[in-house]
Amino acid sequence: MSAVLEPELEALAARVAQRLLGSGRQLVTAESCTGGWIAKLCTDLPGSSRWFRGGAVAYSNELKVAMLGVRPETLAAAGAVSEAVVREMALGALERLGGDVAVAVSGIAGPDGGAPGRPVGTVWLAWAVRDTEGPRLHAVEARFGGDRDRVRRMTVQRALAGLLE
Repeated sequence: MSAVLEPELEALAARVAQRLLGSGRQLVTAESCTGGWIAKLCTDLPGSSRWFRGGAVAYSNELKVAMLGVRPETLAAAGAVSEAVVREMALGALERLGGDVAVAVSGIAGPDGGAPGRPVGTVWLAWAVRDTEGPRLHAVEARFGGDRDRVRRMTVQRALAGLLE
């Protein structure tokens, strides 16, 4: 599978914008390995302030704790690239950044940093939606091959696509 090109990512972000505008909801992002790329695509669109509230780039574990409320014990037990951490990142984004919908990503983009069971290209993504009974939360693990740019690009694509599901 080839990498997703920038025009394809822009078109996907535009579809997310239409969906959020139609529902009257606002998006927040909690990004680690993508370094704000999801937020950049959102704010590249004119009128994004009507549906995009903002985001946090929490690359270090310390910032995941300070900015998004990830518990240190979760990081110690599960590691930064884990279901538990992206779930806490997504919920923290909803709570601390005030959106209605959140996407969170944490992964190993490479070229190094992989470990047994977590090779380069391992990414966890989570989506949270504020609901009357409390937030609905969904998380998935993805494994992307290729270089650092491709892993990050595919992560952005999967994060945006997940907002449409």
